[in-house]
Amino acid sequence: MTSKITLRRPDDWHLHLRDGDMLRAVLPSTATHFARAIIMPNLVPPVVKGSDASAYRDRILAALPEGSTFEPLMTLYLTEDTDPDDVAAAHASGLIKAVKLYPAGATTNSASGVSHFDKVRPTLERMAEIGLPLCVHGEVTDADIDIFDREAVFIDRVLDPIRKATPDLRVVMEHITTANAVEYARSQGDNLGATITTHHLVINRNHILAGGIKPHYYCLPVAKREEHRLALRDAATSGEARFFLGTDSAPHTDANKLLPCGCAGCFTAPNTMSILAQVFEDDNALDKLEGFTSLNGPAFYGLPVNEDTLTLTKGDPVTYPSHVETPDGPVTVFDPGYDLNWSVA
Repeated sequence: MTSKITLRRPDDWHLHLRDGDMLRAVLPSTATHFARAIIMPNLVPPVVKGSDASAYRDRILAALPEGSTFEPLMTLYLTEDTDPDDVAAAHASGLIKAVKLYPAGATTNSASGVSHFDKVRPTLERMAEIGLPLCVHGEVTDADIDIFDREAVFIDRVLDPIRKATPDLRVVMEHITTANAVEYARSQGDNLGATITTHHLVINRNHILAGGIKPHYYCLPVAKREEHRLALRDAATSGEARFFLGTDSAPHTDANKLLPCGCAGCFTAPNTMSILAQVFEDDNALDKLEGFTSLNGPAFYGLPVNEDTLTLTKGDPVTYPSHVETPDGPVTVFDPGYDLNWSVA
């Protein structure tokens, strides 16, 4: 029985670090285990220009623990006023690795996102020319579409038309949550990738709603039926190169999570690797864990794999903090609801 595994150091291809005091509080949780991460640009105000990304990157580097070699991979927030020349210049300089598409109103701090997709076509065409990936939050926001159907409708109404109009554009379907998204990803060529979060491998919508509302399991895209969770686990543990880890670790203080209109997001950075090792072991796929966490993402983004390694050992149940303290209050760490037996050495 396997009791120790060593992987190339993993990367996180979808991460929220926030800014200011929150950034300084949560960054060490990621930098301890991950070598690199794609940093989400939905700050207030959002990171829309190359100069914004450069300044945000400087703030992240300044907040790193002493001696850390963690590398933030920056993105720009796509708006209907985005300048394709600014995007191309930021890419050419090596500053940004992707551009993020938020449908307006889809999730936290997405009010500046896209409502009229024809207005961003010039930017998407330039991105296709220069090989810059588009990361998409895959949900429509129409009031008449049920929240549990918004990902599937987005694929049909928005994503597939974008890909047909700009077939050379590299696209990452971020934090997929449905069997529909898994099926679509598998039906496409190698210029389409998909990230899967830690928490969507663990919870379904019953975890949020059955027996009382569990606000710390509330996330966007919201967790779906059990059949969809199982489809995600099948994809993540399949070894297929198109699927890779994007935690979507999203810290909010408990006060903001527990409001009458609470914030969406699960903070998984501190225990993601322990959870994933447990998930992959339970699905008899520990040999596929390195691909999902450490190899497939760099291959899609055209980056080298990390040279250093991370080792997990199996033993007594792992202990991890229930909260991370910030000056604005505690942030609850995601609880998978069962013991974790894999710890990072």
